[in-house]
Amino acid sequence: MLVGLFFGLLIGVATGVVQYLMLAKFTNSVTNGTLSKKTAMFAVAQFLLPLAVLVGCALLIEGSILWAGVGITASLTTCALVRYFLTQKSSSRQ
Repeated sequence: MLVGLFFGLLIGVATGVVQYLMLAKFTNSVTNGTLSKKTAMFAVAQFLLPLAVLVGCALLIEGSILWAGVGITASLTTCALVRYFLTQKSSSRQ
């Protein structure tokens, strides 16, 4: 059970960070009006990545799916909050 917690959380945090980076790249290109096929693939991949990771955790490591989900959610939220506070801090200086 402890192995599932450790590996599930580790895999979840890494997946959440990668998913956040793909989502940020996609949203930046949409906002800037530079959407390409390659960038649109980031949108598709960022939806499929957590699905693949959670199914893999459920099948390979006993007791890890819950912690992988917690790690994905926590890292996505943390990355979004850090980006928000950094952009607010930089916009208040101007």
